[in-house]
Amino acid sequence: MPITDTGPAIRVRGLTKSYGDVRVLDGVDLDVERGTIVALLGSNGAGKTTAVRILSTLLRADGGTAVVHGADVATQAARVRGSISLTGQFAAVDEVLTGRENLTLVARLRHLPDPGRVADALLERFSLTDAARRAASTYSGGMRRRLDIAMSLVGDPAVVFLDEPTTGLDPQARLEVWGAVRSLAASGTTVLLTTQYLDEAEHLADRIAILHGGRIIAEGTLAELRAQFPPTTVEYVEKQPTLEEIFLAIVGSAGPLATEES
Repeated sequence: MPITDTGPAIRVRGLTKSYGDVRVLDGVDLDVERGTIVALLGSNGAGKTTAVRILSTLLRADGGTAVVHGADVATQAARVRGSISLTGQFAAVDEVLTGRENLTLVARLRHLPDPGRVADALLERFSLTDAARRAASTYSGGMRRRLDIAMSLVGDPAVVFLDEPTTGLDPQARLEVWGAVRSLAASGTTVLLTTQYLDEAEHLADRIAILHGGRIIAEGTLAELRAQFPPTTVEYVEKQPTLEEIFLAIVGSAGPLATEES
């Protein structure tokens, strides 16, 4: 099956996967349209990471089919790998290298012309230019994560998998990563985001799919999912700011993101 530019960026039908007697995926169906952000929601152990590992060719499914950017993940794995990037739950940056060196290294590994130019463009895109020549070990959690996402974009992959990208980050760092994810979709990149944070899906996703019991049990826009439930009762109450809102209001003027210290 050749790679095509038509149809969904990701199409999954009847995907199954078991570990011993445990059925993790039990007939997953999912479409992800090109240039959109789809959030795959589920509790710990729901099978989100297993699904991503299958779609990124790191794991073989027991049954069903999955096509990514027009190529079958089981029979055309090399083609799939050439069109995707995967960012896992923990930043994969080399903390001994500078931010620019990390990006240049990846560009060289991908055999791209002018790796330095590629690195500089991504540093600017993710507001890391001022920290480009600092060791990644001096970066804050949010900066490391932004660098990690920037590294995943070397070579302009058509599809990016983000597996719980804000795990362990503080509130401000999470907002930094959210901004980076939005920039991906704005540039036309397709993003499949796994998360267990409901607010993350609410803020970022064009569509939301809920994985439970090995299946997608609900899927749609936030408005479509809300429409499945009875209208809420309107009550007027005094709303106090949350601690997260207070924290972000206080630190919001601390300076440019790229100069933040860890």
